[in-house]
Amino acid sequence: MSLVKDWFDIAGYVVEAAGVLTILVGSLLATWWFLTRQASTPKLEAYRGGRSDVGRSILLGLEFLIAGDIIRTVTVTQTLESVSVLAVIVLIRLFLTVTLELEIPGRWPWQRVEIRRCFA
Repeated sequence: MSLVKDWFDIAGYVVEAAGVLTILVGSLLATWWFLTRQASTPKLEAYRGGRSDVGRSILLGLEFLIAGDIIRTVTVTQTLESVSVLAVIVLIRLFLTVTLELEIPGRWPWQRVEIRRCFA
């Protein structure tokens, strides 16, 4: 049984490492795209696009980080402290998701997107 816990512990750390790499690589790519867009588009538009790209990479990275924490909490360390830490991380992620969702498309996550229909 200890071998299985060790494998799940390693899997949790691998998924968390994927989250960190996602944030790092996504931020670097967003910076690169911002710098290349700056020459061909208005600066404000390039800035907003770069900021949105960084926000998306943070959100995706946080998903991986939480998945790794869940794997390790459920399978390896089943203590009240680890569950409390996971709950705080999920609350922080919820706050970041809502604020980034407001920043990126400019609307609350629960607001519907208006669909325009064009008929000929």
